Amino acid sequence: MSFVTSPALDETGYVALDRDDRAIDAAEWQELEYIGWRSSGITRFAPLTSYAGDVDCNGFWNHTPPRTDKDGVWIEPQVERAPTIVARAQEPGANIGRCRVIELQPNTYADAIYNLHQDDNNRLNEDGTGWVVRGMLNLTDDPDSLMILREDRFDPATEVRLPLPAGSRVIVDTQRFWHAVWHRGTAPRYSLITSWTSGPELDAYIAAGHGDPNAQSVALDQQLVDDAQVELHRRIEERRRAFEAAGITMEPPASLYG
Repeated sequence: MSFVTSPALDETGYVALDRDDRAIDAAEWQELEYIGWRSSGITRFAPLTSYAGDVDCNGFWNHTPPRTDKDGVWIEPQVERAPTIVARAQEPGANIGRCRVIELQPNTYADAIYNLHQDDNNRLNEDGTGWVVRGMLNLTDDPDSLMILREDRFDPATEVRLPLPAGSRVIVDTQRFWHAVWHRGTAPRYSLITSWTSGPELDAYIAAGHGDPNAQSVALDQQLVDDAQVELHRRIEERRRAFEAAGITMEPPASLYG
């Protein structure tokens, strides 16, 4: 199938934009309504849009009638609590599907590697329309935390690690990349995640933000990386045995959290 994509993402599948240094009152994300939702670690989500304007994180394809991750309906009580955050999501002028704030508790590098996942943003997407990608705006200041991107879940040589200070902005084809965040902190990390549809509006936003498809990756100690790989396989095997003992067919490795 052929989709409209953003040329800036063609080379590496992601771009890092200039940091957004405009202040956002922390009360905007602190006062949102959060619900539990599985992602990369111990997480909760505060949806700003949903399929029908309810406080719901489910994929739009799990509703009736099903649709792809486009045309999200704004959740009025949430929008009222977070007008500046909503404005940041709307700034590119691109179509918005799911839009939410994620709360992530501190974790380890090994945790993040185990929780690497791909999204399923383009399920039911129609041929000839825009490819859905994800924009991330870090709300809290987490300069020691890293967004981890891997093209191959099991190959650390394909890994890119991007720091997450306040205002850091990354746009990622999260259906191409296995991704998670290693949050090195003591307090939760908060980030805005928006599903944007590729097209001229998003292209202009990337250009205005000087999108860099080759942002410098943070180096890690090789022993740390090697140990995390061992732990990844140990946890997968432990899960396989637990499922087998319970007579359950283990979920496939390419678990799609959406």
